Amino acid sequence: MKHMNSEVKEERTLNKKRIDLFLVPIVLIAAFLNLFKIWTDEYANAYYTAAVKSMLQSFHNFFYASFDPGGYVTIDKPPVVFWIQTISAKIFGFHGWSVILPQALAGIGSVLLLYVLVKRTFGVWAGRFAALAMALTPIVPAVSRTNNIDSMLVFTLLVATWMLFRAVRTAKFGWVLAAFAMIGVAFNMKMLQAYMVLPAFYVFYVVATKITWKKKIAFLTTATVLMLAVSVSWAVVVDSTSADKRPYMGSSQTNSVLELAFGYNGINRLTGNTSVTGSSHKQPAQTEQQTASSETKQNSNSSADSSQSSNQRKSSSSQKMQAPGGGNQNGMFNTGNPGPFRLFQKGLSDQISWLLPFVIFSIVGLFAGVKFKGPYTTNQKESLFWLAWLLPVAVFFSIAGFFHQYYLIMLAPPIAAFAGAGAVALWSMYKQHNGWKSWLLPGGILTIAALQVYILSPYVNSIGAAPIAGVGALGVILALVLAVRKQRKNSLTNYLGAAAMVVLLAMPAYWAMTPIIYGGNSMLPSAGPDSSSGMGGPPSTATNSKQSGFNGMQPPGSSSGNSSSNNQMQPPSGQMPGGSSNNGQMQPPSGSSNSGQMQMPGGSSNNSQMPNSFSSKSSSSKRKSGGMNAEVNQKLLNYLTKNNTGEKYLFATTDSTSAAPYIIKTGKPVMAMGGFSGSDPILTVSKLKAMIKKGEVKYFYLSGMGKGGQSDVITWIKENSKEIPSSKWQSTSSSAQQGPFGNGTLYEITLK
Repeated sequence: MKHMNSEVKEERTLNKKRIDLFLVPIVLIAAFLNLFKIWTDEYANAYYTAAVKSMLQSFHNFFYASFDPGGYVTIDKPPVVFWIQTISAKIFGFHGWSVILPQALAGIGSVLLLYVLVKRTFGVWAGRFAALAMALTPIVPAVSRTNNIDSMLVFTLLVATWMLFRAVRTAKFGWVLAAFAMIGVAFNMKMLQAYMVLPAFYVFYVVATKITWKKKIAFLTTATVLMLAVSVSWAVVVDSTSADKRPYMGSSQTNSVLELAFGYNGINRLTGNTSVTGSSHKQPAQTEQQTASSETKQNSNSSADSSQSSNQRKSSSSQKMQAPGGGNQNGMFNTGNPGPFRLFQKGLSDQISWLLPFVIFSIVGLFAGVKFKGPYTTNQKESLFWLAWLLPVAVFFSIAGFFHQYYLIMLAPPIAAFAGAGAVALWSMYKQHNGWKSWLLPGGILTIAALQVYILSPYVNSIGAAPIAGVGALGVILALVLAVRKQRKNSLTNYLGAAAMVVLLAMPAYWAMTPIIYGGNSMLPSAGPDSSSGMGGPPSTATNSKQSGFNGMQPPGSSSGNSSSNNQMQPPSGQMPGGSSNNGQMQPPSGSSNSGQMQMPGGSSNNSQMPNSFSSKSSSSKRKSGGMNAEVNQKLLNYLTKNNTGEKYLFATTDSTSAAPYIIKTGKPVMAMGGFSGSDPILTVSKLKAMIKKGEVKYFYLSGMGKGGQSDVITWIKENSKEIPSSKWQSTSSSAQQGPFGNGTLYEITLK
């Protein structure tokens, strides 16, 4: 260990004032994975993009992160990341790529920061390996290529980590305050998720600083108070502002930021109580048992129609919930089932877990011989930091009731750090013949090969058997050869070690490229051959795996082109987030012919597919991959614009899905009466009457779902309005509008 530390110090001295040429290609790889073709994503995540469009229009909207230009309701997250996106859009113009750009740069910045953090203590090669592992972790570029928050969140937490490490090295309390204040800033990006790193910060500061316990407690207490003050600063301002002078706090039930932070975006994620309706409920475990959807490719010939009819009969006979790209019994949104091996289940393992076995071997090697009472080397202290980041976050994702695949980016920094530090440490132990520790390197390589074969096996129909067999065979051969040659010292052994790392990073590199190759999903980003579906997991049985995404859903006012309801998602017997007509349970649109099947937001009955923007087209044409329904019906827009007589809102609809593309297109206020999912208790009948009498809104587009807590309002609208003939606003003569959740209708209300 002393010899290794001296080598690290020598490397650090030699490279202190020299640009690391090995880092340049790593940064270029990260830049390619994060930036290439983001300009083809016209809407990104339309829910957040619409907010940026609104925030550009006034400081009021900017400060509160209003979803709509009218300042009716906010988005469901704090504003810091969206402030940055708005500034980017102000500088570069309002485009899909300009709101994605800050996250893409944050993804690249995280690679550089991890290099800096690991290199200083573990050596330049450790820093290089860590940076490369971070760049090639599939979920990292998948998230960074969107306007979702998580990439910026991780970058901010790594900045806080750099500040903490500097605080320990310099023994300056100011850096401790800065580090914890930065976590407070991160809280204003994604609330309690930022606090997942706190165990690492507390443990590391206690172990690494050479001051008295009294000072440690005093410093950490002061830093924590500052962190909490920064964390709640925006929330206190918003919650103390009169409700009639600001937008409603989206996705909360009491119009409170603090309730949103500790409820919907906090504890409910752990418990699985993901209700966003007025009544709380816990999602039954059985509702998370899904089967892969059997999606069919739309075809005009009779044989295809026959096949679709057959698939429809099979689908309608099933009472299990189905999701595009899902795996059998693989949890809702392909997040697996809670348990100690959840991160190795389908849908999660291919996003984050490629190097986890090697990380385990690295942890064993790095902590070998460590005594509980110390003293600890700098290597061991920083290894403890990364372990204290890794374990609590891994435990959370192993037991959490509700999260999305892209949240797993929180695990990327500690996994990459251990991969880099561990590669150097295990190689040193291997070459120095340190007893049993010299077997850790070949053992780690062998287990990685085995895991990668396991991860890839469900995708054999998409990528073929050859890559899977090749990775497994080469991994086993290289591990065995290294084991056999353990007593030999020559250049061939060095080449074998390098070859092993290349082989075992090959498939993660390919997986990291899949959002570019197959197309990405900006609402539910994930990596893999079905990355455009946003559901992760093994590919569906679609005729063309490149089109297994959410294709074909129609915008408000357009005809589906096919009245069948083939292969639509079926609702579980329990409840789902997003609300419904009365009690929060998902209900099919009334009068629809989908046999109890559930449609995703923004959907239609056209072959159960999502918007064309979600397809994995690799052409340079613009992709409107902006959530569930990033399309605008020009005929409807023309009708509403022509008949607007000074109303504040172009129209009102149940949820954000229908509203977002019209806000993006026109910059005009569109009211999402029930917020994001249509279930926020924002409106009452009396409030709506007052708005109509003041001439603020007169047109209402209503679909069959998304009502949630708005059922009384919806009923009143239907009873006191006149229906606008579909011929005036629909794209075709079809009498039924296929809207966000099925059949929809346009109404007009004028009160005197």
